[in-house]
Amino acid sequence: MASPDPALWRDMLAFMRREHAPICRHWFEELEPVWLDGGLLQIRVNNTVQQNYLRRQCSDAFNEAAQTASGALIAVEFVNGVGTPPPTNTNEETNIAPEPVVPPQPVARSENSGIFSDELLLSPDYTFDNFVTGPGNRLACAAATAVGQQPAKAYNPLFIHGGVGLGKTHLLQAICQTILQGNPTADICYLSCDTFMNHFLEAVQNGQMHDFRHRYRHVDLLIIDDIHFLANRDRTQEEFFHTFNTLYQSGRQIVLSSDSPPNEIPQLEERLVSRFNWGLVTRVDAPCYETRVAIVQKKASLRGLKLPDDVVAYIAGKIESNTRELEGAITKAQSLAMLNNTPIT
Repeated sequence: MASPDPALWRDMLAFMRREHAPICRHWFEELEPVWLDGGLLQIRVNNTVQQNYLRRQCSDAFNEAAQTASGALIAVEFVNGVGTPPPTNTNEETNIAPEPVVPPQPVARSENSGIFSDELLLSPDYTFDNFVTGPGNRLACAAATAVGQQPAKAYNPLFIHGGVGLGKTHLLQAICQTILQGNPTADICYLSCDTFMNHFLEAVQNGQMHDFRHRYRHVDLLIIDDIHFLANRDRTQEEFFHTFNTLYQSGRQIVLSSDSPPNEIPQLEERLVSRFNWGLVTRVDAPCYETRVAIVQKKASLRGLKLPDDVVAYIAGKIESNTRELEGAITKAQSLAMLNNTPIT
């Protein structure tokens, strides 16, 4: 087991930027190749969020980059931990043996710590530092930041509503990441309302309601996206009502998002509407032109992409609906430029 050649890593990053630019992020420069053992290259990441993103989105691309740069059959593994570098030299005259090399180990976590979810994983892009504020989202961002810094003390529950693609999910994930930075072992449950309902139905069918209730009523933070899907779900609403009460009374943070404010969700029990309004209800509106310009610049910089000012202005002027479409336009422009091997103009 030995440290990889720095030239190999430089060639890998260059290959990634050239062949897989849409998935590349500026923080790739912070990654560190630590060991090369036979056909396995271990790359150290800064946190679990980055590790999950790389495993989910980038494993095949990094394997291809490693094999192209080395000319050998190499597989990449992303590790989150610390290791002991190999000794730079040995003292043969005094017969001093080098200390054994210890490979990086995953960070130990308790069985019940961290995030559990069947479908939602955190994106390293979705942090407060990367969230662009404007007149339409300033209050929501300030409230989410306060919750991330002081869970269950600032606003509880926090209810964020607004149209599709306006940044609600970004704020929810930023809360999770902020809390995990301060307390890596925090019990966080972050999932969609649809997943919550599916878990409830499975628990009823399998006679596992005790496990279900223990799972959701003993977390430090419960975040549910698209809570409006509780509409017309009488049994699920009943269960969520008791889950909400248990968490709230035990001083645990609750964060919800929806397309509509609580009062406008159809067929939602009045007692749930009342509880959703206990804390802070805040709206996220469509970004104005100046905010859209800042969003395009931020999204491009996350990819390490430099866009001319007139291109930024063009995209921001053409797309007025939501942030998700702005990001899609950047991806399309970047892909077409790579395909045609031309600069973006």
